[in-house]
Amino acid sequence: MSSEHIPTKFSNPAPLGLAGFALTTWLLSMINAGWFTADGMNIVLAVALAYGGTAQMIAGVMELPRGNTFGATAFVSYGAFWWSFALFVLFLHDKVPAAFVGWYLFMWGIFTLYMWVATWKAPRALQLVFLALWITFFLLAAAEWTGMPGLKMAGGYGGLITAALAFYLSAAEVINEAHQRTVLPIGAPH
Repeated sequence: MSSEHIPTKFSNPAPLGLAGFALTTWLLSMINAGWFTADGMNIVLAVALAYGGTAQMIAGVMELPRGNTFGATAFVSYGAFWWSFALFVLFLHDKVPAAFVGWYLFMWGIFTLYMWVATWKAPRALQLVFLALWITFFLLAAAEWTGMPGLKMAGGYGGLITAALAFYLSAAEVINEAHQRTVLPIGAPH
């Protein structure tokens, strides 16, 4: 009887987490950019709870046995962001001053900024997602603090760029793994 150990291969949860993040970010950013009115917010909230929040939480937990501290921290945190965003809009929006909402967004920007620093040795595509995202958070925070619609619109376009980059990285990771070669380049890590 052989006692040969077969190593466990864990699937890559990043494409799932990135897709949940990208889709939800895209939908919200279309409203922030002024493409749609806040009447579309209900679908954003549904997606934020079901996909942006839940799928990222699952992806983050799946990163733990892989030993990926960055992936676990990013996906669980942004999953919690989407859950907190949905709960805020559903139940608390009219009870929180805009300046405090600005601080909420600013602190997410700070978190994203140091996560971006952690990507400096990662593929370029991941670096770009986090670069675009911290800029987006800071623009949206400034919009809340100043009440300037142009800053909210700029934050919306930043979010659209972020979402497109995250969708690209998700697609690249799935397609490249399926083809077992680089079909969509993600930029070599440094």
